[in-house]
Amino acid sequence: MITVEKLTKVYNQKQVLNIDSLVIPKGQSIGLVGNNGAGKTTFFSLLLDLIKPTSGQILSKGIAVNESEEWKNYTGSFFDDSFLIGYLTPEEYFLFVGELRGMNKQQIFDYIKEHEYLFNGEVLNQKKFIRDFSKGNQKKVGIAAAFMGDPELVILDEPFANLDPTTQIRLKELVKQKMKSSEITIVISSHDLQHTFEVSDRIIALDKGLLVKDVLTRESTFQELESFFATESV
Repeated sequence: MITVEKLTKVYNQKQVLNIDSLVIPKGQSIGLVGNNGAGKTTFFSLLLDLIKPTSGQILSKGIAVNESEEWKNYTGSFFDDSFLIGYLTPEEYFLFVGELRGMNKQQIFDYIKEHEYLFNGEVLNQKKFIRDFSKGNQKKVGIAAAFMGDPELVILDEPFANLDPTTQIRLKELVKQKMKSSEITIVISSHDLQHTFEVSDRIIALDKGLLVKDVLTRESTFQELESFFATESV
């Protein structure tokens, strides 16, 4: 699904990312972890062609993301409120995104109804613009929209941050449900090792722009990661 080849990014002569090789197969849930400045957001920005690589490339289904826009047809993503349209209500935003994804109005309404549990009664039918919601409720809108239209690839940057405990639990269940019901590939970055561990088939750790760990999720993975980051903080 995703292939990384000799990928680097340099800002002001400082290298912030250097991944020689990485393959993410279709249907895998990836947890991307690391401390502040590890390169997680830079990697996601390159994956979504928001910035250009200094060298190397990322291929999505065999096509370089910075040379074609085909990947946009099957990719859903959410970073922060910059991915939203603040002057729309959540319902208007879902209609906008759904139509872009080729959904008709009934399919969009059915999707909103199906995922209503994620909003905890705080988002729909509020007669408010997205810009007037809390950061947590804005994030609920963005995450729900990222899964619209049955994308093959979904990329979420720090999805658990600013969410209340109830929504964190529901988001984990949503990710697990999507993984069971389709061959979707999900890549999630997070500072929260526990949440990431619970929804990932595989954990990739970055440190100072380098890929330092790439392990399948198993019973010992969480302790292994805890030990690694405890050592890093010393």
